[in-house]
Amino acid sequence: MASNDWRAALDAVADEWALDSAAIEALAIYLEQLGRWNRVHNLTAVRDPEQWIPRHILDSLTLRPYLQGGRVLDVGTGAGLPGFILAATERERAFCLLDSAAKRIRFLRNVIGLTGLSGVEALHSRIEDFHPEALYTTVLSRAFKAPAEMLDRVGHTVAPGGRVLAMLGQRRVVDDPLPAPWSYHRVDPVTIPGEMAERHVAIIERA
Repeated sequence: MASNDWRAALDAVADEWALDSAAIEALAIYLEQLGRWNRVHNLTAVRDPEQWIPRHILDSLTLRPYLQGGRVLDVGTGAGLPGFILAATERERAFCLLDSAAKRIRFLRNVIGLTGLSGVEALHSRIEDFHPEALYTTVLSRAFKAPAEMLDRVGHTVAPGGRVLAMLGQRRVVDDPLPAPWSYHRVDPVTIPGEMAERHVAIIERA
């Protein structure tokens, strides 16, 4: 699909998901580039482009109300999900998109250049090797299956008083207690139009 087709599809959900014209433009460029790069680099396992808006764009945007502070880190961002999508809509915040695969970072840097988004950077690194000078007020990821595993890997990047957003399927994975200084703020169900799978976001805060 061309950029104009993606713009029309995004415009159809713009009011419900609070997408302004700048966000629509950036996301349309992103989706067009994803289509081009995915033919060679296998950036997404979702083969049907008609599913990219609900399963990539809208799924990512469910985290938007939970962002805190001005510095956001997306660990294991892959094709920029959810980090780039949020960066296109939350342009007053600074986003870092971190991934260990060079091809994904090349894709993201290309998209960042084409969209002209100034508040987002893509870095090639494993999370274990990443030690930022300034910590992040929100850290998020789709790459971990359990919150405890996520905290063990990303906790050193979270500022005191910051939060971790864990994108989950079934709620039962949050039954185990968390180690200090972490605690659940709450666990919310999220709904994506047309998606039947169970989805939750766990908001985990650092004392």
